[in-house]
Amino acid sequence: MKSFIKALLVVASFQVGLALAEPLNISAVLTPKEQIKLDFQDGSGHFVLMIKREGVTTGSGALAGAAVTEFGRHDITPNVSGDPSGYLVLTKGEGNTAYLKWTVRAIFLPTKDGKSQIHDNGFWEVVSGTGSFKGLKGAGTLHIKPAATPTDRTFLLEGEVT
Repeated sequence: MKSFIKALLVVASFQVGLALAEPLNISAVLTPKEQIKLDFQDGSGHFVLMIKREGVTTGSGALAGAAVTEFGRHDITPNVSGDPSGYLVLTKGEGNTAYLKWTVRAIFLPTKDGKSQIHDNGFWEVVSGTGSFKGLKGAGTLHIKPAATPTDRTFLLEGEVT
């Protein structure tokens, strides 16, 4: 019995140092602030867009209510596919910044009316953080959807952070 209690105390002492994963479910409508665009002049419609967008997250989890800035690179061939990627910088209060890296695959699928609709699906991961986000770890899924204006985008992030 004595050895069982010792083993239990050892396990309990290790558990104190472990952080439990917390669900994250946030969205943000991001509006363009700066952009540089390369249009391929070959008739394909292919373009590469470097863009900075800004917004505020809503939802639940440690990053809800944060100001967010996208630094994105969107390599797209309309009606075919694309490979957007970039970073999201989320700030919540002075000195509390989380840096997330993201990657999506853009696929265009036909709609019932014969048009083409983009589907941007991928993943995100925490790269680093400062202040209250120092040591933050996490990952999850990312979906990018059109928003109310032709240039705004809604970023939907789900996953877990510790």
